[in-house]
Amino acid sequence: MPLQLKKSTPESQGVKSEAILKFIDRVEQSRTNEVEQDIHSLVMLRHGAVIAEGYWSPYESEMPHMLFSLSKSFTSTAIGFAVDEGYISVDDFVVSYFKDEVPCPSENLANMRIKHLLSMSTGHIVDTTDFFFQREDNNWVKAFFDVPVEKEPGTHFLYNTGATYILSVIITRVTGVKLIDYLRPRLFEPLGINNPTWETCPMGYNTGGFGLSITTKDIAKFGQLLLEKGFVDGKQLIAPSWVEEATKAHISNGDDPNSDWSQGYGYQFWRCRNNSYRGDGAFGQYCIVIPERDVVIAMTGGLADLQKPLNIIWEELLPGTMDNELPESVSYEKLVNKLSTLSVMLPVGRNTSNVTESIQNKCYKLDRNDMGFESVSFLFKPDLITMTCEVSGKRQVAKIGIGKWLDNNLQLSEISDCVRIASTWQDEKTLLVHCRLVETPFAWLLRFSFVSDKTILMETKINLAFEGTKWVSVEGTRV
Repeated sequence: MPLQLKKSTPESQGVKSEAILKFIDRVEQSRTNEVEQDIHSLVMLRHGAVIAEGYWSPYESEMPHMLFSLSKSFTSTAIGFAVDEGYISVDDFVVSYFKDEVPCPSENLANMRIKHLLSMSTGHIVDTTDFFFQREDNNWVKAFFDVPVEKEPGTHFLYNTGATYILSVIITRVTGVKLIDYLRPRLFEPLGINNPTWETCPMGYNTGGFGLSITTKDIAKFGQLLLEKGFVDGKQLIAPSWVEEATKAHISNGDDPNSDWSQGYGYQFWRCRNNSYRGDGAFGQYCIVIPERDVVIAMTGGLADLQKPLNIIWEELLPGTMDNELPESVSYEKLVNKLSTLSVMLPVGRNTSNVTESIQNKCYKLDRNDMGFESVSFLFKPDLITMTCEVSGKRQVAKIGIGKWLDNNLQLSEISDCVRIASTWQDEKTLLVHCRLVETPFAWLLRFSFVSDKTILMETKINLAFEGTKWVSVEGTRV
């Protein structure tokens, strides 16, 4: 039987409902509607039971969410299985699996072992991943090995997503199956993780260091497996010694006592303050394991500041976690109500405008732009806006909520077409459309300014990006 997490009240598991409420209140206070950065979901386990589970509408419990680098911790676990089954050893030299690609390795590359890939101590001084996307022949393996290894492996920490990709390739080369298929019977099925997906590279290997999508409760199940040292639901899935080895510090990654990015790095796991550890991914994907408190916290989000939620956990949740069962609390009902009514901030403004009649169903042809928008038109009703647009040669129709989120399949990017959209009029001539790509951390903001009877200004902005975000403008003319 796949793992089924039981539910319980916080107090019966020794946690104050008030502490969870304070955590939620503080993460909500720190969000901002202007750039749409916020937490999307929370699942907290104590003693293996779900004591708090909430999803900020329009995000939902059964939606998978992009994990970004939290995927790395799953790749590490695959390596653990492969070690258990005798396929590999962490002391194996990496180039022994790539003799065709690296016939004459440099001394440092020749000395690189699997454990150095795991601990981000390959000896590189730059993340190799950027070179993957620059390579014209799309051979990511050769791209990795073409980057000079300038330091002795094992002596220098550098966060290197390319290293995790090579771990994925090794898994496939020794087992004959993709990383996701190797993990399916060993990890995903026993944990009841249904329909996981994992991106692949142009060569067909799973990307390893990113690209896995599962639900928040799935993340929590993975954390519980780690907390129980590989033992779950009556079965030992992976050796306890591997979990201990993978989650302890193997290399120093900084000296700031107040940073959870400076507590040491394990085998694709970050050490945290309070003798805990985590897997995490860009923009707010977390699997936090606190062994001394028997706690697992899983979260997804769309955040720029990843330290802030961790600070609030240490300041609010940890002090509210006691050794013994607690008496019933009036805060529990407040918590239940709060968790059932969570929502991200809807666009703020007015519901109507006097210009709608003059622009009703009028088509605007847009100048060339990076998003591929070619034309746009609007049909206005009292409780609904229908936007019809031509994007990269494809006609798309969006149902836009007024004061509510409406579900759409809209291809705004290559990332996801599962979009929920709401809108508001910022002023008499400016319509702001919020598009939440609800299986990702991302949101698109579209701002339409009806400058005159014949002219429109369309501005777009994504809420989060590795290279920063800014408004991008394009003009349109009525046709």
